[in-house]
Amino acid sequence: MVAVHKITNDFYEDSFDLVALHSSLEDYAIAYALNLHLKSNFKRSEIDLDLTGHITVPIFEWKDDINDRYWTLFTNNGLVEDTVSRKGLFKDEPSFTTFHMVPEHRDVDYFLKIEQDGFINMENLVKTLQNIPKIITAYAIETDKLKSKNNLIF
Repeated sequence: MVAVHKITNDFYEDSFDLVALHSSLEDYAIAYALNLHLKSNFKRSEIDLDLTGHITVPIFEWKDDINDRYWTLFTNNGLVEDTVSRKGLFKDEPSFTTFHMVPEHRDVDYFLKIEQDGFINMENLVKTLQNIPKIITAYAIETDKLKSKNNLIF
């Protein structure tokens, strides 16, 4: 008799908190504003997050050694150049499609992912983020209800 082993989703469970940010700022400007107001130290990662062969996302990271937390700032929206050949008048022009890291929240501009073992006061964090100029709104997202949670495990 052969033993059958199954790997459940709990094996891949990665606990993290997620905050949605709405802003018209560029990613580097958001990172600068967060550094200024949260007293953080976000830096652009030398290597972008490679989702597929032709989709990469720039990420900003901060390892908070004092509180033992790992913070990641990344964009939700991006453009991908289509590789499908087209016909007609604009056949030589590139075409682009939009992709979303978290398709359930298409309207979110940026996400702040916080990996930790302890507890973070999300209410205070969200209030602080909402008080940053040029951030329209910020709110916590329940990661347990996300269908695309696996997109955020990197």
